[in-house]
Amino acid sequence: MSSPSVRRVMPIIRSEALEESRDFYGLLGFEEVMNHGWIMTLASPSTPAAQISVMTSDKTAPVTPDASIEVDDVDAAYAAMRESGAEIVHPLQDEEWGVRRFFVRDPNGRVINVLSHR
Repeated sequence: MSSPSVRRVMPIIRSEALEESRDFYGLLGFEEVMNHGWIMTLASPSTPAAQISVMTSDKTAPVTPDASIEVDDVDAAYAAMRESGAEIVHPLQDEEWGVRRFFVRDPNGRVINVLSHR
């Protein structure tokens, strides 16, 4: 089985201060590219894959992830993680905002949101 290809890695900051965070990271050159009210993503205009998200809490999952990793084949990533025995924190599912994702716990206890856009 071949490994999925990584497209983007993004830290997630848990916070209730979305607007303040947008203003703060804006001072470093980030611009808002997505805002669902509970998660906001900021990106660099010159390097769009350089992103950071700020999240109050996850809308459909029991925990807030620490980071997101976008891959080209989330189903292959899910199969690889299950085969390895890694702890799946949130099952593979399609979300209404256009991603297919699952959460897995890394060896450091961090929760990683692994996703592909549909």
